[in-house]
Amino acid sequence: GLGPVAAGAATRRYLDRAGEAAQLLSAAAAEVILVVAGRAIRLGPATAVPDRPQLRLHGDSMVPAGAEDFAVNVRREPRPRWLEEALSGALAAVGEYPDERDAVAAVAARHDRRPDEVVVTNGGSEAFWLLAAALRPRHAVCIHPSFTEPEAALRAHRRPVERAFRRRADFGLDPAAVPPGADLVVTGNPNNPSGTLDPAGEVACLAAPGRVLVVDEAFMDFVPGEPESLARRRDLPGLVIVRSLTKLWSLAGVRAGYLLAPARIAAAVRALRPAWNANALALAAVQACAARAAAAREVAERVGRARERLIADLAQVPGVRTWPSAANFLLAQVPEGERVHAALLERGIAVRPARSFPGLGPDHLRLAVRDPAANRRIVVALAGVLR
Repeated sequence: GLGPVAAGAATRRYLDRAGEAAQLLSAAAAEVILVVAGRAIRLGPATAVPDRPQLRLHGDSMVPAGAEDFAVNVRREPRPRWLEEALSGALAAVGEYPDERDAVAAVAARHDRRPDEVVVTNGGSEAFWLLAAALRPRHAVCIHPSFTEPEAALRAHRRPVERAFRRRADFGLDPAAVPPGADLVVTGNPNNPSGTLDPAGEVACLAAPGRVLVVDEAFMDFVPGEPESLARRRDLPGLVIVRSLTKLWSLAGVRAGYLLAPARIAAAVRALRPAWNANALALAAVQACAARAAAAREVAERVGRARERLIADLAQVPGVRTWPSAANFLLAQVPEGERVHAALLERGIAVRPARSFPGLGPDHLRLAVRDPAANRRIVVALAGVLR
């Protein structure tokens, strides 16, 4: 439930988003009241609200105005000068229709792929919606807890979806949990929200003839050298890799992403895109970042040091459990998670409640890794709340 935060002005932004309110309200409530455009709409018992809207619930909706943001897993450091210059240069071309050919060529060179195996998308999330429309699976399996947009897209396109789950103890991949008859399997590596980095060999075991394997590698650039990436693998049947520039390079508003796939799948996805779906700024960013593997590694190493220090500091706070992470966030478990989330908001700190991820509960919180000073603030705040 919303607990003590319900009366606070900080939550009004939540209640203005009808689809998300179903997740934030307790299922035991007598009725659900959604506030839309300032008007209260009574929907009756909370149990009457389907749980599907929670699949569209993301961290950006969980940061009230003025709160320090540990909910959104986008790096907050300034972008490098070369990227700012690429974006500024693209502004000179906004009067023309965007041409993606240079960006596609840069991505292909980055991953040792052919250009016809690359599809630039309006952010990584668009790739999942295009795939859901293009593939028409008969038996899709989404491995959870993980990023929920792939399942949301499949359900929106009325594709049958089954859930498989990672091991509860360590959130490691369990290939045996995937039904052998699945013709589409979706997983993440590193996984969101757990941060788990699965060995490339284990992920590759999910590929099979007659099956499309979609691996969300939106956070792989936070792994120095990307040793567990499958982006260069062209020998695995039906392998699709989805990548995003949003997280490492702080480009959430530009919507820059791409997928790598066998030419036949890439062509099917490309055929469903709207014309000029990737804007000039996104294409400039894709082209510039594709050529900066060394710069990405430097950022990843710096984030990794901050992350490991944050994990070590949280280990000293009684009641906090964390799991190893390879990304710019980590998953924590705390007692009375809803109370802790509300108490942190009262202290001006927003974290990501993780109960909307299938397989997780109200005591799970996702914390973004920030700079060392900010990380120390959240450790102190958690210690105070749990004291």
